[in-house]
Amino acid sequence: MCRVRRGLKLAQLAERTELSVSYLSLIEKNNRDVPISTLEAIAKAIGVPASILLFLAAGPEEMDGIDGDLRARLSHAALSLISEKATA
Repeated sequence: MCRVRRGLKLAQLAERTELSVSYLSLIEKNNRDVPISTLEAIAKAIGVPASILLFLAAGPEEMDGIDGDLRARLSHAALSLISEKATA
């Protein structure tokens, strides 16, 4: 979602991160656990903080303790941070 919202093709992200397209595709489909160093490289290539990627990837069970209205506002704010097209 973040990559697409930033206007990046998978091949562009692969080039920026020096990771294979197939590996990135597996990550996007949630078929691979990602080391923090890889997450940070992806976040840097997309141009968003790694913490935003982690927040947006959180499942409903991880958000149980957060009020629904606050969760919605946080999600809206996080999505606005990634709405601009990536540069470079």
